[in-house]
Amino acid sequence: MSDDPRLPATPDTIAVFTDLNCSFAHVAVHRLHETRRRLGLEGRIWFDFRAFPLELFNREVNARPGVDSEISVLGAVEPDAGWRLWQGPDWTYPVTMLPAHEAVQAAKAQSWAASERLDRALRRAFWAEGRCVSLRHVVLEIAEQTGAVDVDAVAAALDTGSARAAVMAQYDAARDDRVTCSPHVFLYDGTNSANPGIEARWIGGDFGVGYPVVDKDRPEIYDELLTHAASLLPAGSAGLSTAGS
Repeated sequence: MSDDPRLPATPDTIAVFTDLNCSFAHVAVHRLHETRRRLGLEGRIWFDFRAFPLELFNREVNARPGVDSEISVLGAVEPDAGWRLWQGPDWTYPVTMLPAHEAVQAAKAQSWAASERLDRALRRAFWAEGRCVSLRHVVLEIAEQTGAVDVDAVAAALDTGSARAAVMAQYDAARDDRVTCSPHVFLYDGTNSANPGIEARWIGGDFGVGYPVVDKDRPEIYDELLTHAASLLPAGSAGLSTAGS
């Protein structure tokens, strides 16, 4: 087992550093799930979602103008992920993603399946449904709707702050350019890919001023990553790890 805190603890898990308010991560998470399903690896490979909190790295809220400018571009790249421009008043836009990140970590203590389902549901709630996932009651409603999460346990974690330490540990593991962006994927053997398959640049100004252009998109990299992860499994393995271990 590696002592590198960026790497998953067991070969049947893939560490995925992301922010929930990151359009590129929304694409990546959708592709990870869909590729795993298509390759028949559900129940054999699990996703260990880890926080890459942009609000801590940037010391400010992820600016809505920048997020909005990405939606039409990334929505065209992966339309099935679910997208919609924010329809509510500006003051209802999420100001932080930390409670949602904490909820995903709390669900991880229950099972990999619970944390995966909650992570994906929170992303879809924000990106496709325009829900304010900064709010405690919204996070818990989404958890309830997954049908896979012990909502009382997640509520207790939010109320006591018990999952904040995991979020901050993941933030610390990602600092000093050790994790270069959201999303950044790590396999058990150290294989990793930042913003897998996508190369993009900004025109007319940086994030929040200009707009992104995708110069390259190789969705097949997800087949490569998942296939390689499966090759690291012991022969006959049907899943090794337990979430929260």
